[in-house]
Amino acid sequence: MATSKGANTYNRLNWEESEFPVLCQTCLGDNPYIRMTKERFGKECKICSRPFTVFRWCPGSRMRFKKTEVCQTCSKQKNVCQTCLLDLEYGLPVQVRDYALNMKDEIPRSEVNREYYSQNMEREIANSEGNQPFGALGKANAPSDLLMKLARTTPYYKRNRPHICSFWVKGECKRGEECPYRHEKPTDPDDPLADQNIKDRYFGANDPVADKLLRRASTMPKLEPPEDKTITTLYVGNLGERIIEKDLKDHFYQYGEVRSITLLNKQQCAFIQFTTRQAAESAAEKAFNKLILNGRRLTIKWGRSQAKVSSGGSKESEHKNLEPVPGLPEALPAPSEELANNYFNLTPTPAVLPSAAALPPAPPLPPYPPPHMPMIPGPPPLGLGFPLPPPPPPLQFMPRTTPLQPPPGIMPPGLRPPGSYPPPIPGQALSKPSTSTEENATSSKPTIHYPSQDPQRMGSSGALSKA
Repeated sequence: MATSKGANTYNRLNWEESEFPVLCQTCLGDNPYIRMTKERFGKECKICSRPFTVFRWCPGSRMRFKKTEVCQTCSKQKNVCQTCLLDLEYGLPVQVRDYALNMKDEIPRSEVNREYYSQNMEREIANSEGNQPFGALGKANAPSDLLMKLARTTPYYKRNRPHICSFWVKGECKRGEECPYRHEKPTDPDDPLADQNIKDRYFGANDPVADKLLRRASTMPKLEPPEDKTITTLYVGNLGERIIEKDLKDHFYQYGEVRSITLLNKQQCAFIQFTTRQAAESAAEKAFNKLILNGRRLTIKWGRSQAKVSSGGSKESEHKNLEPVPGLPEALPAPSEELANNYFNLTPTPAVLPSAAALPPAPPLPPYPPPHMPMIPGPPPLGLGFPLPPPPPPLQFMPRTTPLQPPPGIMPPGLRPPGSYPPPIPGQALSKPSTSTEENATSSKPTIHYPSQDPQRMGSSGALSKA
């Protein structure tokens, strides 16, 4: 018993204690305010089997809880995250990074040698500032083109989603929307990505994710230079709002002399023109799918020739090479000068002008007044050689089929019954004979000028009394 306690005294003193984990931005989450639980010597490291401080947190809403899997000594040896074991700088598996940098794994696999190696790395880490990676990675050269092509520049928070609910797959989940796990169809069990091992990821051997990324790198497109040798301009897109012209100068001036830089902040792009074609090709080859500024991967393309853009020759050749679509009518013919305004494509009929012999003779012009006659203002008098105006056409009246009927209450003189009253004297108004009673009644009544002043019509008391 005493021997075992004495043997473990040194190892217990070297157990790891830390205040904050070594994590990547994806595992940390998008929420700047997170709550972490810290458990001192909570579990043993899955690589070196030594106890370490375990941190547990939730990276965001509708995400699963995550915790550290390896100790900080093992994570700093490979410069990887303590949770996902991906490279902290490029976000790639260890196997891809080591393949791109031509590095070899130096960590021993046996327990005794691994313990001795870990103790030496702890001393080296304690004596350094801790800003640079350790071991073979710290001695590696500049990043290769493969790393710049495959590097992940933005966090991938989809990796923090919950696992698939096994009860939902069986059709037995009774939580519904309150279930913290995903209700989705699981992936194919034969898929190589379904079988991942944390030790293979750390040591960079038999990693299915690394194999997939390496196959993708072999099939990535390349930027071919245009045939026109006069083009020395590169298009740079996806710049963002924080980019300035100085950042572009610091990067592109190393490939050759730059003639001009046109920065379009509204479109978030720029046009960089080099003085020589060789410098432009060198910049396009070394910056295509590799240039990252302010955390954004820039889009590199060749510019277009201004001569071809101004003349429509290239567009016409493109339209000639297109195949006709089956089922559509044929293209209309090009309009000629005669059919410039013929919108319905009608065949024009030639206009036949009549000959001079077929035209009727023109009427003779009226003779002008003699030159010795003085100018008389106003219309010319009749009889001075000017023809008289034609007489107006006679008025035509339609025969009336019904006789004219007088208005009611008035009898024309010719239709009066004989003996009623004498015929009227010319110049004297017609008057109807009236009796004395009628005269008294009319004298007592007020004079009525308008129908609205009639008391009988207005419903006065007199009309009611008579009624």
